[in-house]
Amino acid sequence: MMRVFLILFLFLAGCQADADHVPAGADVEHLNTPEYREMGVPFSEAVRVDNMLYLSGQVGNLPGQFVLVEGGIDAETRQTMDNIAAALDRYGSSMDEVVKCTVFLTDMAEWGAMNEIYRTYFPENPPARSAVGGSGLALNARVEIECLAALR
Repeated sequence: MMRVFLILFLFLAGCQADADHVPAGADVEHLNTPEYREMGVPFSEAVRVDNMLYLSGQVGNLPGQFVLVEGGIDAETRQTMDNIAAALDRYGSSMDEVVKCTVFLTDMAEWGAMNEIYRTYFPENPPARSAVGGSGLALNARVEIECLAALR
């Protein structure tokens, strides 16, 4: 167990180091809708750095609410991907511009079911992807997905 925490700590420390190295002179914009700000979460929905969009992790919540869609991993994955598509569109990108996704699952046994839904959102030229199994996600979600996308 201690080894898992050490690996997670080193991973997060590396992420922070990368975040501290935004190129000098880069055009950075933190993006939130008024509705997103009203939710009171302590992070931006997305951050634009030059022509790249870094989208915060999305779960299968109903838009603007802290309520997960009902129906298990299939419904949660579909809502998660719909939430991603809506955020990308809102901030000047699209599913076709996604270059990298990270998938977080609370139960790796649901990997296949998640993949069946996920693949329908990237029928051609799917983005690079990583996946991590964990013991818990926000709102007790089964799946969370974060993406990096180019701007149109």
